[in-house]
Formats: sequence, structure tokens, C-alpha cells
Amino acid sequence: MANHIYLAGDSTVQTYGDSTNQGGWGQFLGSHLPEHIQVINRAIGGRSSKTFVEEGRLQAILDVIEPDDWLFVQMGHNDASKNKPERYTEPYTTYKQYLKQYIAGAREKGAHPLLITPVARFHYENGVFLNDFPDYCIAMKQTAAEENVQLIDLMEKSLAFFTEKGEEKVYTYFMISEGINDYTHFTKKGANEMAKLVAKGIKELGLPLTESIIKER
Repeated sequence: MANHIYLAGDSTVQTYGDSTNQGGWGQFLGSHLPEHIQVINRAIGGRSSKTFVEEGRLQAILDVIEPDDWLFVQMGHNDASKNKPERYTEPYTTYKQYLKQYIAGAREKGAHPLLITPVARFHYENGVFLNDFPDYCIAMKQTAAEENVQLIDLMEKSLAFFTEKGEEKVYTYFMISEGINDYTHFTKKGANEMAKLVAKGIKELGLPLTESIIKER
């Protein structure tokens, strides 16, 4: 049974210290999984599927990942930055090509890749929470199907969760509630809720990473 989950992702996933109320779901995922599962969070802010590879961050994971470990990949927020060409990937071409590098790299090491669609932002209009990255979500789903890779649709899960909770409650999950003009990054409270959604997705897929009942914390 796998003992390690490596996370490749952006600022919505990364770990933050106690000096800020900002959080990423990767820092809380382990608390919703069995204790023998170790989550190794390599996510870092400002990276796209492209720059994470170009900076050697994917290779650094592949250098240490072991057979039957898992590599979870959530990319897309920074891939959509057309005004930053060093980050930008086109959804149906370069984005998919980079995702396939993560998949192939993990499989070459005997590890299991898993794709996670970008988590939703706090974008609420006319009573509806909106998906700001529809093409990237579609492209990731296409890649998962083409490569026979497991996928957690965190965009869908987070939008459904936000709809259930309502605008006032969801406001507290984002750093805008801390007086910062930020509709993307989560408070630690919000990040923990997103981690629960990922853990739920793991269980729904029947992966060998959960006990019969996900921890409710």
C-alpha cells in the first residue's frame, strides 16, 4: 500500500506558516487521511504546469518518489495567465502536453498519477458561483481520459460546496475576508474545507489511501 502522496500545485495547494491566516489545501490533506499516509507538499505559489517543470520541481519529486506512491497534480490557475507568457499554457495544446509529462514521469517510477482540476475562486455573480477556468478543466478531463488516469474534479466539488454554503459563509473561506483584495487564496479555514473535498474524492475513487470512513475534523 502506498505511504506517500506528493503534491504538485500552486498557491491554492501550498503550505503556509502560522504568521498568516492564508492556507493551501495541501497542508491539511493529511489530517483527513489515515495516519500511515504521508503527504509531501511540493506545491508553490505562482507556478503553472509549465514553470513547475522548467524549474526542475517535477524532476525533484521524481527523484525521490517510490513505486506505488501517488503524485497528485493540481495546475491551471497560473496556466491561464496570458499576461505572463512565461507561465501561460494554451488549454488544449501545451497545457495537456505538460500534464502528460507529470503522468509519464510518475509512471516511469512505478508511481500513480492523479489529476485534480483547479479549485474554484470566489467568483459570485447573479446568485451563482462561477468556474473561471472552464477550458483548463475540460482539457484536464480529456487528458485523464486519454491517459487512463484517475481524476478528482475539485472545481465541480468546490463549486457545489460553495453553492451549498452560500455567499456569506464562503466569503470567510477566502483571504478577501482578511481585508485583502484577494478572491483566489484561502484562509486556513477555507483550505481545510477544500482538503476535505479532496479526501472525499479519494474515497469516491476507491483509492488505497483511505480507511472505510474518512476522518471528519
